[in-house]
Amino acid sequence: MTIGVEDHILRKIKKAKRGSLFFPEHFSDFGSAKTVGKALVRLMESGELHRVATGIYVRPEKDKVLGIVLPGIEEIAEAIRKRDKARIVPTGSYALYKLGLTTQIPMNVVYYTDSTARKIKVGKQTITFKRASARNLSAIGEISKLAIQALKTIGKDKVTEEELRRIRELLKQEKPFHLQHDLKIAPEWIRKLLRPPNM
Repeated sequence: MTIGVEDHILRKIKKAKRGSLFFPEHFSDFGSAKTVGKALVRLMESGELHRVATGIYVRPEKDKVLGIVLPGIEEIAEAIRKRDKARIVPTGSYALYKLGLTTQIPMNVVYYTDSTARKIKVGKQTITFKRASARNLSAIGEISKLAIQALKTIGKDKVTEEELRRIRELLKQEKPFHLQHDLKIAPEWIRKLLRPPNM
């Protein structure tokens, strides 16, 4: 019975490109949770799959020099977002890092979400999903939503001219419509700091 399930799973993961992430529920059509779980363990033992975190698996990419290459925090968070059909926004020190305002990769990467709050351990790092209000999740610009979260993290009267210059420079790459939309929902003090002269 389990051999059959294992074959089904292997066929499915081989159709996906290397580096693709999988959750046990991707294979629920092939058997019970227990049977699927056993098959996944066997596929890990044979090297076909690698577990990146509890309940999250990958068919790893293989590099001639580096060997097995596992997906990064962002890819894992995005896979969880798709599975949960949720919205997520990077916050705190991770928003600062993504904007280049710090070079230090945070050990605890925090996302706001409208889905379930949870913590996921990935190697030495942790991904934390925090439930947040719709307002905190309604920004639509890839750069402007990071800018708003970064400024909230830094604090109202603690933003340096250098940080502000960097953020404003990055926002020139944002789609004008997205920036307009996001400034409307940002706190007043952030709106004043970021509003372009022509808006």
